[in-house]
Amino acid sequence: MPAHTSSPSSVVPASTDSALHLRADGLSFAYPDRRVLTDVSLVVPAGRPTGLLGENGSGKSTLLRILAGHLLPDTGTFAVPGPIGVLHQELPFSRIATLAEVLADALERSRRLEQELIAAGEALAGDTEPSAHAALRYDALLAEATLADVWNAERRAAEVVDGLGLGQIAPGTEIGRISGGQRERLALAHLLVSRPTSWLLDEPTNHLDDAGAAFLAAAVAAHPGPVLIASHDRAFLDDATAAQLDLDPAETPVTAEPGGLTACTGGFSDYLLARFEARDRWEHRFRTEQEELKVLRQAVKDSETVGHPGAAPRTEVRMAKKFYSDRNATVVSRRLRESRARLAQLEESQVRRPPAELHLTHLPQPTSRGGSGAVQLAVSGAAVTGRLAPTSFSLAAGQRLLVTGPNGSGKSTLLDLVTGALDPTAGTVDRPRGLRIGHLGQDDVPIPGRTVGRHLREAAGLDPADEDTVPELFGLVHPRDLSRPLELLSRGQLRRVMLAAVLLDPPQLLVLDEPTNHLALVTATRLEAALEEWDGTVLIASHDRWLRSRWQGEMLELPA
Repeated sequence: MPAHTSSPSSVVPASTDSALHLRADGLSFAYPDRRVLTDVSLVVPAGRPTGLLGENGSGKSTLLRILAGHLLPDTGTFAVPGPIGVLHQELPFSRIATLAEVLADALERSRRLEQELIAAGEALAGDTEPSAHAALRYDALLAEATLADVWNAERRAAEVVDGLGLGQIAPGTEIGRISGGQRERLALAHLLVSRPTSWLLDEPTNHLDDAGAAFLAAAVAAHPGPVLIASHDRAFLDDATAAQLDLDPAETPVTAEPGGLTACTGGFSDYLLARFEARDRWEHRFRTEQEELKVLRQAVKDSETVGHPGAAPRTEVRMAKKFYSDRNATVVSRRLRESRARLAQLEESQVRRPPAELHLTHLPQPTSRGGSGAVQLAVSGAAVTGRLAPTSFSLAAGQRLLVTGPNGSGKSTLLDLVTGALDPTAGTVDRPRGLRIGHLGQDDVPIPGRTVGRHLREAAGLDPADEDTVPELFGLVHPRDLSRPLELLSRGQLRRVMLAAVLLDPPQLLVLDEPTNHLALVTATRLEAALEEWDGTVLIASHDRWLRSRWQGEMLELPA
């Protein structure tokens, strides 16, 4: 049975930093249709925020659920200093609960600890001969209260509310009346205010603007307990983490069971460089070993036939007998032994073939419409009442435009106007008749009962029922997933399928709403590189700080 602590009343000893480390040893877990974790061992030191990375479907969320005590692993043990803070996508409160009630609940532990510490101190002071038990209880409560920073709880609550952009919401507002993004920020605020010992954060920067992400990065850096973060926000990982744990396959002998993880010190930029270098070394070693194995196998085969030429005239055999027996026998025998020994050693130690990486291999060439510089899109004073202020811009063929702005500024609304999914209440949107637009929306909704293969065949204009036909996958979809229902995919896997579907009908104008959402970090990085080289016209709306800081095209910032 895994060892874990999750009770809010747990007293966390803080006598040594190592007592607060999060640890796991040999964790494995399989769903009915696939294995996601194999022999995963890790340590997340207290005070060293750590990123949890991996390809979509590699088991990041599953690992966090195991460490939180929400799933039992098939094998392995883990120890997480409690109480454990898990970032909920939905708050465990009634929709009629108010903002003030949620924050009061977050403060309850600090208030209780302070009262218990006062009572323990008074009891200790009142005893003429304090017992060892009373002294130990006071020390334990003091350590837990210090770790939870109970004396600054009220001030921390005010700072968190303001830092996460919730200060404009009246305390008496029911949470059912605020937006989904505000509820997710309130869930994060609840965790930061309550200040549990261990933090397990899954996509914590969703719905955070730049200021909110910076505030969270500072809170993470200041927390004295272990923090493990699964995130697709590359800039945040660079700012907030000091180490990375990668669940993607790494270089291992072919005789060893694949699994485990790779640890890397530094931020995401350090990890990315180390990841590419490690992959290059792995591919080079695999090619070199396979070439040597081929030569050795042929050498053994040839050595076994030398000196045994088969049927020949008896006179020739007599003439050659002395040559074969005196000269070749010793040389061939030595070479054969050496080749066999090296072959046996290499077959045992050779590395496993690097798995084909799922990343965007290419973008389809856009169908020509107008020469370079020809206007493909003209937006003049377009607005939607209550959702988008009057906005104007134009896009020429081959141009790239990045739309940015705070939450609620109307980025998605603007893209819906461009694609024709929404009509403006004021202004105009002019586009050439028949312009082929590929639109990737912000939210991917799986179609019930539809498989990946059927969805992609329909997008490509192929016979949806012809399972023998495999459409272009662009390196985004693994062939083994073609028969899987869309509903069973992870959010990142579904995102890649929807992007592939958009590309299968080659667009002239590619409209992407938060395209890096839920994509594995390496995949997102390569998507951006491919977009830079594409000849078509690109319109992107994104809050991704990493993407924005490296954007080479035009930018349009919408006002709040």
